[in-house]
Amino acid sequence: MDMKRRLALAAGSIGLAAILVLPTPALGQSEGPGFLFHQPWGSLTLRMGYSRPNATGDPFGFFANELTLSHSSYVAFDVAGDLALAVASNLDVVLSAGWAGSQAPSEMRHWLDENNLPIQQTTTLQRVPVTVSLKYYLRPRGRAVGRFAWVPSSGLVPYVGAGGGLMYSRIHVWGNFVDFNDTTIFTDNYSSESLAGTAHVFAGVEMPLGPRFVMSVEGRYAYAKTSLGPDFKDFGNMDLSGFSVTVGMGVRF
Repeated sequence: MDMKRRLALAAGSIGLAAILVLPTPALGQSEGPGFLFHQPWGSLTLRMGYSRPNATGDPFGFFANELTLSHSSYVAFDVAGDLALAVASNLDVVLSAGWAGSQAPSEMRHWLDENNLPIQQTTTLQRVPVTVSLKYYLRPRGRAVGRFAWVPSSGLVPYVGAGGGLMYSRIHVWGNFVDFNDTTIFTDNYSSESLAGTAHVFAGVEMPLGPRFVMSVEGRYAYAKTSLGPDFKDFGNMDLSGFSVTVGMGVRF
């Protein structure tokens, strides 16, 4: 037997031994994105993105007229966590908590100080919603295979939902201001905290990343109005409504 045939025989023997020794993947694992041993009971998702309040009415109109603030001044980083519990094959109950906060510097629009320098302030706005929602999937998230396997969908799964709850908010303005009665400049800060009801609607899509992990993109509109504290007694209710867009990563369990 020549050297080439011996090498070929040795390579074939090694390959056969590897096939016999190494475990063979289960059928569910060799097809599509893999499988779980049961349909998921729920999921835990972390979402991050941006939020833009409508910033209309009091006190935002006053800020826009007297300070160098606009609607875009309140665009905020938005982070939220969702705990979803499946109540049907295409329906979840979702418990959520989030936070969105912005900080914007500004100046008095029509005034300068005695040194012809800007009269400056800083405004922060924070919103913290805690809500309960119903989330409905417009196509199946996966399918059962026999009694012991569940295979997730291989494509995008759109969903819609609605819910409500409570929203904590805080607005805080500090810096230098002009007394319109005698045009003197003074330093002060104004703040208001409140808790109000909120309602929202949302829509998005999920993309499976294997049997257990999922990525989502979601748009949400929230409605909320709240009264203001004594520091803003001359204003009416503050509109906290706005739109947010987030990207999430979730794990099924």
